[in-house]
Amino acid sequence: MAVNENAELEELIRSAGGAEPNAVEDEGGGLDLTTLLLVARRSILWIILLIALGLSASWLLLRYTKPVYKSSSLLKIDEKTEAGALGLDGAVGQAVGASSVNKLSGEVELIKSNIIYQRLKDSLELNVNYYVEGTVLETELYGASPFKVAYKIKDPNFFNTKFALNFTGPQQFRLSYLYLGQERSATYTLGQPVVVPGMELLITATPLLDEGAREKNYHFVINDDGAVNNYLNTNLSVDIVNPDANTIQIAFTDFNPAKARDIVNKIDTVYLQEKLAKKQEATAQTLQFLDKTLAENQQQLQKAEENLQAFVRENKTYDVKAEVTTITEKLAEQEEGRLKLVEKARLLGEISRLVDQDRLTQSEDATLEQSIPGIAAIEDPQLTQQLSELNGIQWNLRRLLRSYNETTEAVKQQQAQLTYVKSNIRRLLQQNRRLLQAQIDRMNQQRAQFSAELQTLPQKETELARLRRPFELYEKSYLMLMDKKVEFSIAKAGTTPDFQILSPASMPGAPISPVRTMIYAIGLAGGIALGLALIAVRYFMHNTVTNVRELERATSASVLGVIPTYDKEKMTVSKLVVDKNPKSAISESIRSIRTNLDFISSAKKKRLISVTSTISGEGKTFVTVNLGGIIALSEQRVVILDLDMRKPKVNLAFGAENVKGVSTILIEKHTILECIQHTSIPTLDFISAGPTPPNPSELILSAKFDEMLEELYQHYDVILIDTPPVGLVTDGILIMRKADIPIYIVRANYSKKSFLKNVNKLIRANNFTRLCAILNDSTASGLYGYGYGYGYGYGYGYGQGYYEETRPVVGLFSRLRKRFT
Repeated sequence: MAVNENAELEELIRSAGGAEPNAVEDEGGGLDLTTLLLVARRSILWIILLIALGLSASWLLLRYTKPVYKSSSLLKIDEKTEAGALGLDGAVGQAVGASSVNKLSGEVELIKSNIIYQRLKDSLELNVNYYVEGTVLETELYGASPFKVAYKIKDPNFFNTKFALNFTGPQQFRLSYLYLGQERSATYTLGQPVVVPGMELLITATPLLDEGAREKNYHFVINDDGAVNNYLNTNLSVDIVNPDANTIQIAFTDFNPAKARDIVNKIDTVYLQEKLAKKQEATAQTLQFLDKTLAENQQQLQKAEENLQAFVRENKTYDVKAEVTTITEKLAEQEEGRLKLVEKARLLGEISRLVDQDRLTQSEDATLEQSIPGIAAIEDPQLTQQLSELNGIQWNLRRLLRSYNETTEAVKQQQAQLTYVKSNIRRLLQQNRRLLQAQIDRMNQQRAQFSAELQTLPQKETELARLRRPFELYEKSYLMLMDKKVEFSIAKAGTTPDFQILSPASMPGAPISPVRTMIYAIGLAGGIALGLALIAVRYFMHNTVTNVRELERATSASVLGVIPTYDKEKMTVSKLVVDKNPKSAISESIRSIRTNLDFISSAKKKRLISVTSTISGEGKTFVTVNLGGIIALSEQRVVILDLDMRKPKVNLAFGAENVKGVSTILIEKHTILECIQHTSIPTLDFISAGPTPPNPSELILSAKFDEMLEELYQHYDVILIDTPPVGLVTDGILIMRKADIPIYIVRANYSKKSFLKNVNKLIRANNFTRLCAILNDSTASGLYGYGYGYGYGYGYGYGQGYYEETRPVVGLFSRLRKRFT
């Protein structure tokens, strides 16, 4: 019959008139530390095994994983210039500053470029990798190979192919490889070419080839450029450490620490060389451009100079504006001189008029300069002398005429002298006037010439400006290019790359991966985690009662004791065993239960004890039969009633028939005396269930059942009733109400913990204050629920010294199997 605990329990309580299940408090919840510790103790070996498994996995991982080494160097990249010491902080300093390494990302790309990779391949010979096969892993023979391979490959299928090499003699070796899916193998001699279609190899020995080296197995791989570049890209890392300090870290990882270190050192070297080469190339290209441009500009400048020189030779001038100023000044000077000559001619005319008027002075006291203003400007001393003499003669003549008449000889002499002087003066005046006129004419000619030249100067100025423009342009460009050439020459000489290796690449000591400590820690943590997970799974899957502690924790019923597992013989049905082994552990445990029963019902001489359980298979009949046997051995008269009419088993325990019994007594077909059957113990009788009736519950509720009990009380001290499971039918509850001591059987490692909730609900719903529980079929771990035995102190440890049974010798495998289960 299927067991539905909640549904059956509700039906059971409703039929008994009890409370609803929802009103019953759920007990036994929370974390059961005792069960958890029990599960943990049972899982210790599993935990140890899982930890050992984790550590073994870590060891295998370390054993079969190649260690990865990392070598790194720290570079400081900067530029400094000495051009400032030459006073060229301006243009040259800016040019050097523009070419300095301010953007380190560009330097990172340069380091990881094919330019550096190609130089690495050329200097370190990364195209051929040599390996020696070990017990588990292969090892690369970087710089330590006993042979060397030179190759010429035309067929690309030979690249990235594994060539196995085994020495078969002092100079002979066997070469095997896979080509187009077919394996090829042949024997060759060291130093002689290996020629196959599409490939030619030359394998020579190195000083490391000795007898020990010939016994090992080798192979090599010829890499193409793509494979080498991919290898470098994968393992090379270039990081900017401090942009302000211009520091870059170059790191390389490889299975071989020496190879990683050499690659980092070589990268530092070739990077410096490449940077210097690039800088020199850039400077050389700049200087080459300047030289070429200077040559072209010099030719154009020479042509412009020749044109300007031809113009100057033709026009006798280099500065037309200055010539205009000169001509203008000359015109002004000429005009000023001409005006002076005109003024002098006018003065000569005035003198000639005065001379013709026969007077030079107006008064006797007047001088010549007073009579003729401006006479000093004549600048002719002879004329001035003659005029002074004329002036004197005229003054003497006027003085004589006041005293003498004109006929006087003295007067006549003065008049003759006066005429003579005037004649001289007229001659001098005429001569001076001719000279002045000639000068004035020459000045007029020069004035006309200057005016003509002045009119032609604008055209010359335009032509000169046209010739000066290309000359000045080429001259300026030429001077600028010359300056730039000087600046770049100084920059080339004064600018040096400040490339410092702050931390050179050293030989890696410990691998970066795998880290042994971390791997073992992970293995240990994994084993512990799996062990804890196992404990958690086993704890949450542990839904059966295993010991007295769990039974007491989950139920409010008193625990009478614990019955250990009976494994002396295999029983298909419950049997009476206490009479056969009265000093065995199971007999002593049931004897302890009998003693506890005496404490509970010591005042009553006649007792009715009912034995029930939740479901079938929990040992209810076994406990009933053997408890009855133990009580009967104490000189009490005991009768066992089998009221499990649906599935009777008491008769099977005693090997009797079930033709008549309780069912036939209740329907008054047989009497009690007719149905009583005797056992091997004189004071122990039993009444089987009899044929299964259609209405067992109605028979138990009938008055005839009570009359049967009263009649049995007259002949027996203890009535033991084997009732049906209360989790399946309600008959057991009806009987438990009539019993003085209802006993509830719980089977260790079989009964569910949820069954104990039914016990608590039965106690509350039916007020079974004397309901007791027995833990049946308990193992050794379940016996020591308290730590000092089982039951209430009268358990397994009380009678150890006089047991008849002997413990079988248990082997190590059996003990381990029990421990793991």
